[in-house]
Amino acid sequence: SKMDFSHSSLFGYIEDLQELTIIERPVRRSLKTPEEIERLTVDEELSDIERAVYLLSSGQDIQGTSVVANLPVLMRQNPAETLRRVLPKIREVLHVAEVEMQLTAAVSFLTVLQEESVSIHTYSHSFLHIILQNLEHRDAGVSNAWLETLLAVIEALPKETVRHEILNPLVSKAQLSQTLQSRLVSCKIMGKVANKFEAHTIKREVLPLVKSLCQDVEYEVRTCMCRQLEHVARGIGTELTKTVVLPELVELARDEGSSVRLAAFETLVNLLDMFDADDRSQTVLPLVKSFCEKSFKADESILVSLSFHLGKLCNGLYGIFTPEQHLRFLEFYKKLSTLGLQQENGHNDNQLHLQALEQEKKYISVRKNCAYNFPAMIVFVDPKNFHLELYSVFFCLCHDPEVPVRYTMAISFLEVAKLLNSDVYTIHKELVTLLQDESLEVLDALVGHLPEILELMTNGGESNGSESKLLSIPDLIPALTTAEQRAATSLKWRTHEKLLQKYACLPHIISSDQIYYRFLHRMLTIILTNNVLPVQKAAARTLCVYLRYNRKQEQRHEVIQKLIEQLGQGKSYWNRLRFLDTCEFIMELFSKSFFCKYFFLPVLELTHDPVANVRMKLCCLLPKVKSTLKIPTDKHLLQQLELCIRKLLCQEKDKDVLTIVKRTVLELDRMEISVDAFQKRFYENDLLDQEKERQEHLLLEMEQLEKEKQKNEGRSTNINDKMFEKKRRDSKTSSVLAKNINLSVSGSSSGTSAGKEEKKSKLVRSQSFSTQALHPKYSNIDKCPNKSSATGYTSSVSGMGKSCMLSFSDDSFRTHSTGNSGNAAFPSSSSRNLFNSTDQKNNGNKESQSRKMSM
Repeated sequence: SKMDFSHSSLFGYIEDLQELTIIERPVRRSLKTPEEIERLTVDEELSDIERAVYLLSSGQDIQGTSVVANLPVLMRQNPAETLRRVLPKIREVLHVAEVEMQLTAAVSFLTVLQEESVSIHTYSHSFLHIILQNLEHRDAGVSNAWLETLLAVIEALPKETVRHEILNPLVSKAQLSQTLQSRLVSCKIMGKVANKFEAHTIKREVLPLVKSLCQDVEYEVRTCMCRQLEHVARGIGTELTKTVVLPELVELARDEGSSVRLAAFETLVNLLDMFDADDRSQTVLPLVKSFCEKSFKADESILVSLSFHLGKLCNGLYGIFTPEQHLRFLEFYKKLSTLGLQQENGHNDNQLHLQALEQEKKYISVRKNCAYNFPAMIVFVDPKNFHLELYSVFFCLCHDPEVPVRYTMAISFLEVAKLLNSDVYTIHKELVTLLQDESLEVLDALVGHLPEILELMTNGGESNGSESKLLSIPDLIPALTTAEQRAATSLKWRTHEKLLQKYACLPHIISSDQIYYRFLHRMLTIILTNNVLPVQKAAARTLCVYLRYNRKQEQRHEVIQKLIEQLGQGKSYWNRLRFLDTCEFIMELFSKSFFCKYFFLPVLELTHDPVANVRMKLCCLLPKVKSTLKIPTDKHLLQQLELCIRKLLCQEKDKDVLTIVKRTVLELDRMEISVDAFQKRFYENDLLDQEKERQEHLLLEMEQLEKEKQKNEGRSTNINDKMFEKKRRDSKTSSVLAKNINLSVSGSSSGTSAGKEEKKSKLVRSQSFSTQALHPKYSNIDKCPNKSSATGYTSSVSGMGKSCMLSFSDDSFRTHSTGNSGNAAFPSSSSRNLFNSTDQKNNGNKESQSRKMSM
């Protein structure tokens, strides 16, 4: 709409401005006056200790709070003077201090303990009394803060100090005559002290107080003490637990207060491992059954807690369940997992009041807890019975209308897949459903363990090496594509970044062609168009992984060309910066020879970039670039590098770039270039690089042999087709022709394969190598460049379209045959120019043969 400049509108604008001036007036009044500034000013010549004492004595509250917050620093610098002069002042101030200073002091005292600035004896002598004095502060938040500090101190204090300073005063503080806050503090201290002493000491000095507090008149005290009974039971052992703690729990489980009953139930579940079979069957099981019955009839307040502990409860009582009880608890779990869904469509507008909303929140929490306990329930029913007993529940929870429920299922999906093992195929559809979930929270939770889940899904607990992995999850690729697009269009770039990082596992899940057509170009698009730097870097690294595992020479060359043209020579300086990031990943994932062959010179061209930021980033990258060179093989590349550096030193006009260039030159001068032969100082790095290069050459050889195999198969197929047509035309002499066909086919095939016999044997060795030594786990994808093992690659040369391996070949990596042997010659790790002469070819043949024999 156009702006209205009428008189009335202008008058309204003036009123608004007047309101703004009124708002500003209090701000001006709140500024400090010269007198206030003078009072806040401290002499700069004072030492830290003297300044702290001065501020605590005559400063304002905010200054005193800053001194208390700085107490750990003072203790580190000068503990003796701090204890002598500063700590007594803090003790005086805390008597009348406000809540903020009290909370700050509790945190500072705990920090001093954790940093061990003084011995525990000195700490207990200086700090413990201050903690105990402020423990019963009138403010509940302050009291809890000091209590947390005291509980941490109890763990570090010696037994005698705990007995005299803490345990003995508890006898009086736990009496009914004391305040409610004092008795609650006593309960929590009891639970912590129980782990500090032997069983007979606890029986004599602690258990009488425990019994007294369990029978307190206030339900808050009984609840608090009931929750500490677990710690007490761990301290006194199974015998005393059976005779003392269990009767108290049974009595508390029948308490009139619902919170007390709930605390008793949760403590019983947590102590199941300390009860024998008789106690479980005769005491615990009847209580649990009554809890389950009351949860729906009379007391829905325990539904949330019951659903949360149900998995632990069912597995803890598994040995004493009869088949009927087993089925009963399973049905109870199924009922809880759909609680609230049946009435979802039955509410009227008049029923949507506050109570109904609270009940709906409670039901959502129950279903969320059922999702949390789902792996435990699989163990309870046995994974073999999953499809019959629990699949319907699993389906409902994965399709629950509430995000928290589906989020919990996404988190526990990996555990479910592990438990199902060979039956994991039954939950393929749910994986696809969660990948396509409308909530990014659910997707983020699932993506966290996506590589492990896909590994289990594709393997299915069985070795299906000869079958296509894509057949196991037919809708996986569309679901993965949809998930990435949804993350890309959202504002949650961290989820998008994580998803792109996890997608690096796909070469071990789906075929190389599928990755090339559905994911690889998408990664390049993200690098070119996305505006978030972490997302671009994640896409760049995943693209490099895809390039490493790509099997087709034409596709690899196309991707490399696009990287150089669209990134390295792109119009936007931002794209050229991303090209340098991509080159870093190339150096990490590929061999030195690969980088030098394709990316070394395009990187050096950026020394003439018109944007200073690009030149600065390039200068920082030059040491890594130089480390990829080998002498004397790459002597010409080294000369190019030195020439570019000289030009930068002579022609660079930007001061910042020139500073980085000078620093880089010094670093480059200190670097030692590795040579073709192994050296001790570079032995490990050279070994890793040689392994990468050996794998690249091996994959190249496998690709060439696979092409020849397909060519031979196509040729024999054509021969068979021609003979079949001829036999059909001349049916009278079919038997004679059939013999001739067999002879001619076998003769031609033998003649064709006579010179290729050794190549076919190599193909067989390559196939066995690809299915055994070159079968990695998904988790090695990012690590494979840093390992010397051949397991950094996955390979299958069956020609079925499922192989995920790379072979790094180009026109200079052609297979050469010598005579009738048909041996393939490939460049060795010590030279990249073996095809320049006949002698170099022969040397390449020998090295290639020796490498294959060693493999």
